[in-house]
Amino acid sequence: MRMPRGGRLFLATCLGSLFVLVLYFQSITKPEPGVKTGSSPGKIRRSPLQALYNGDQQLDLLAAQRSLQGRRELLEQACLSHTRKRQVLSSEDLKHLIVDDQHSLIYCYVPKVACTNWKRVLMVLTSDGRYTDPLSIPANEAHVAGNLRTLSEFSVPEINKRLRSYLKFIFVREPFERLVSAYRNKFTRSYNTAFHKRYGTKIIRRHRPDPEPEALEKGNDVSFREFVQYLVDPRTQREEPFNEHWERVHSLCHPCLIHYDVVGKYETLEPDSQAVLRLAGVEGMLQFPTSGKSTRTDGNMAARFFKHISPFYQKKLFNVYKMDFLLFNYSTPEYLRTR
Repeated sequence: MRMPRGGRLFLATCLGSLFVLVLYFQSITKPEPGVKTGSSPGKIRRSPLQALYNGDQQLDLLAAQRSLQGRRELLEQACLSHTRKRQVLSSEDLKHLIVDDQHSLIYCYVPKVACTNWKRVLMVLTSDGRYTDPLSIPANEAHVAGNLRTLSEFSVPEINKRLRSYLKFIFVREPFERLVSAYRNKFTRSYNTAFHKRYGTKIIRRHRPDPEPEALEKGNDVSFREFVQYLVDPRTQREEPFNEHWERVHSLCHPCLIHYDVVGKYETLEPDSQAVLRLAGVEGMLQFPTSGKSTRTDGNMAARFFKHISPFYQKKLFNVYKMDFLLFNYSTPEYLRTR
């Protein structure tokens, strides 16, 4: 009996998806042999992955390695404790993973966690000398699609080869500080008219009683309370995924399916970034840009924003972002009132 054409198509799609199955248990404990450098033909250099796992004394990274190893172990344990279902990843799920073939690096970028500066750094590293100073690259250029390659652009064998042999790193941030930072940037800056039109008008229409016609048209005065109501509204995610600026890190980077060798934190951004550059062997070539912001969103600022959010909505919002708190070892904020 022949299977209907639609059934055959569905089966083929499912089998194809399985080829990009990336399991958390693919964890790398034995890096592949060293790679040849481009500058000295035939010369073998240690990859960043080998430098990390073999404890390279010359890099003077032992203290940093112990800290990074502790984070990896905490993440692994949290994944085992809080996730049950093995998920199939498609190429769509790999669009946030930026690839640097020259230095054997894979970076999963998370908006509002210094990703602009990390993209600038990777543009320098992959530009063959066209760029030398990360800060000379305009912020908007760093986010242009096509300037950096993502893992989703490669074939399945090429994807798996890079996941096995490249240093994979991610930078995370206290979830509610990141969320407040996203709100401030996208909804309180007059120049972000695209976000106001795309999201602000919808938020006001749904969550503001008797809105003014101008607010419905421009969407440029969304309050933080309205933003929170939008995030916890079941209709929001039923209609479309969260925007990447407030999407959960575990949904962007899949840390329980992809084994990240380095988990950097925004709270220790400079030393963690320096450790990655040293592992990549490029610390003498460039420095990670330091932030000059005087009003960076921290815990105290987040507390001020949450002060006017009711315990009911605080609890619902915490449940939305709970997995990021658990996976990356962030404590429940002291200012949170969930009862």
